[in-house]
Amino acid sequence: MGELILQVQHLSKSFGTNEVLRDIDFTVSTGDVTSIIGASGSGKSTLLRCINLLETPTSGEVLYHGQKVTGPKVNAAEYRSHVGMVFQSFNLFNNMTVLENCMVGQIKVLKKNKEDAKKQAMLYLEKVGMAPYINAKPRQISGGQKQRVAIARALAMNPEVLLFDEPTSALDPEMVGEVLNVMRDLAREGMTMLVVTHEMAFARDVSNHVVYMNGGVILEEGTPEEIFENPKHQETKDFLSRFRKS
Repeated sequence: MGELILQVQHLSKSFGTNEVLRDIDFTVSTGDVTSIIGASGSGKSTLLRCINLLETPTSGEVLYHGQKVTGPKVNAAEYRSHVGMVFQSFNLFNNMTVLENCMVGQIKVLKKNKEDAKKQAMLYLEKVGMAPYINAKPRQISGGQKQRVAIARALAMNPEVLLFDEPTSALDPEMVGEVLNVMRDLAREGMTMLVVTHEMAFARDVSNHVVYMNGGVILEEGTPEEIFENPKHQETKDFLSRFRKS
């Protein structure tokens, strides 16, 4: 068991009268690859956005190394440099090149000089196979390539944890594999990852921890074997019935 990095305690989130998350508790330790699965609308992406402070929890806490990060005095940009996020829709800056996209956060948030930022950006662009495209603008590359750039950009900040919000759901089917391969490599290298995904094979084969959400609560969680081979709840069984190994 690695060192405890993130703790989510009794977290709830409402939008008006709509309670999207209710009393969520779980932890993330060093080297964990946690997949959050569940039907659309079960609160998975909202949970990730609360952890990354893009949404403010209605109640409950998020702790990073034992320190509350949900208070008003927290430097969100600095926290996000440690807990990075890869979005479904890439969120690249369209007016910047691939290389500039991977440098800007390092310069603005980490206060790196351009030379060091470029070196770090190139390291990760090579890692995800995007070094030949450093001078391209986002509109000139495919969706799968954009997502690989987004992953390189997040990695260039040297985060301790990477959050992935359905990173393949906006991609054409033939591009899904290239992004999942990058994520598999990161998992093998020991990157701590929290992944909201519909890719059940990834959740089953790459994760060491699976969280099944239903109706804004964690209905059950455990190892991939426990969740995929021996789920306790009927709802989990129904959800997984089309993905279970024959």
